[in-house]
Amino acid sequence: MYKKIRAVVEADFLAVDKFIVDQLHSDVPLVENIGHYIVQAGGKRLRPLLVLLSARCCGVQTDQFISMAAVIEFIHTATLLHDDVVDMSTLRRGRPTVNEEWNNPSSVLVGDFIYSRAFQILVGIGDMRIMKLIADTTNKIAEGEVLQLISKHNPTSSEQSYMQVIQDKTAILFKAAAQCGAILGGASAEAEQALTRFGMHLGTAFQLVDDVLDYAGDTSTLGKNIGDDLAEGKPTLPLIYAMANGTEEQAALIRQSLSAEAVPEGVLERVIAIVQGSGALDYTRQLASQHAQHALDCLEEIPASIYRDAMETMANFSVVRNN
Repeated sequence: MYKKIRAVVEADFLAVDKFIVDQLHSDVPLVENIGHYIVQAGGKRLRPLLVLLSARCCGVQTDQFISMAAVIEFIHTATLLHDDVVDMSTLRRGRPTVNEEWNNPSSVLVGDFIYSRAFQILVGIGDMRIMKLIADTTNKIAEGEVLQLISKHNPTSSEQSYMQVIQDKTAILFKAAAQCGAILGGASAEAEQALTRFGMHLGTAFQLVDDVLDYAGDTSTLGKNIGDDLAEGKPTLPLIYAMANGTEEQAALIRQSLSAEAVPEGVLERVIAIVQGSGALDYTRQLASQHAQHALDCLEEIPASIYRDAMETMANFSVVRNN
């Protein structure tokens, strides 16, 4: 399904890739080395794809949406670099994280470089609405990161607080990607609103499935270690559901594991088994499917085209993917 989505805007996608490589140039070799290491790691780049499809849906007439897609990818990449330091992650996309391959200071500082480069590109785009939207979005993402940090090792976290974190931390960048594409495409107010809602629902579905895969995926396919969220003390929805619906003994073990600074390997495996047997993964997938359907409903307001078809495929892909 992913290949089908990308094929619709393949020439645009390749132009974004080239632009990203060009914009990673720096007189400081370490910056370029880490930048290219990240690019070579691959990834689906759904967020920049969303910019491309949204802009094409609206009949974009300029090439600014190419650089806009790169801005979105740079912001996402910078957050990953910082996330991996905060979470002390060692594996991403099947390769050592930058903080593991180099060190924490390098990861943070190159993340700062990529963030600031994104805003340099935004100045070149020269649209104040987009500048404000991205400034507000990055600020909200930072708040979402802090909310998640506060929630770590908290066994009393609720579904409501979890949803707030994933909307602020993840879904909002999908929302911004779709909205920026619509703005650059000259969309009507109604179409822009519909695409903005599409992005938020898509991003929410995507993160919900991500959290399912942390308990049900495969390390080789997923590109990261299974059970990382629990090991990092993150109370994601599968864990919250299992605590609320398991036996008291199971709930006590989950609470103890969440509160611990380090979860023993045997205990980690037991908690994963509890989550898998609790119905939590089905519940979380069902919620993801509801958001994917809401995203599809938003597209009814967008004129038919191959680009809208690809966005429909993207909504469906968000809930059936395995990595």
